[in-house]
Amino acid sequence: MPSMRLYINIDHIATIREARKTDEPDPLEAARIAELAGAHGITAHLREDRRHIQDRDVERLAAEVKTVLNLELALAPDVVDLAARLAPYQVTLVPERREEVTTEGGLDLNGDTGRLAEVIARLSQAGSRVSLFIDPDRATIDKARALGVPAIELHTGRYAHSYRSSPVALAALQSAARHGASLGLAVHAGHGLTRANVGPVAAIEEIEELNIGHSIVSRAAMAGMYAAVSEMAGIIAAARRPR
Repeated sequence: MPSMRLYINIDHIATIREARKTDEPDPLEAARIAELAGAHGITAHLREDRRHIQDRDVERLAAEVKTVLNLELALAPDVVDLAARLAPYQVTLVPERREEVTTEGGLDLNGDTGRLAEVIARLSQAGSRVSLFIDPDRATIDKARALGVPAIELHTGRYAHSYRSSPVALAALQSAARHGASLGLAVHAGHGLTRANVGPVAAIEEIEELNIGHSIVSRAAMAGMYAAVSEMAGIIAAARRPR
């Protein structure tokens, strides 16, 4: 089976920072650590309301990420303008609603896709690889293929919420991944994946890339706390030593 790429989403590092409107923790520092730990790419979502990642974060990430940057965005003109100017390696187009806590589903490709097609063309011409974040549905995959994108990202939220009780969502992901690959699309997946549920998704041969964020940041808050406290205690102890 071919290897799988792991992209780390660092949005929620910025969420913690924005809770106090300060300068830490730094998403770029998190990206650097993720790369050192083996991440194949860094993902960041610049939302229209700028609730976590900010424009300056994207500027810095685009300039300094050593692997590749996958920028998630909706169709807000100012965000598209920034993406076209920076031309990250990959742009993943996602749906976005102001009132949602996090992305709740894939893009709706059933209506007028004129604006979406315009953005795909513009970002492709800028030099970015464009992916569409969609539900694991064969008809939707067909529509994504018709839009001419090289890649899709399957929304794994339904699987993440039901994997303990039902195999239906996993079967849908498997079928969708096979269908997407059969059409020549690169198939990615993400949303709600954790250490507890990622295994069966990672085992789907046609999926070549996973995007994982919240679970990584949550784990880091626990597994990394000892080091953070020890470091701070050492600095304080050093400052109190007689001079």
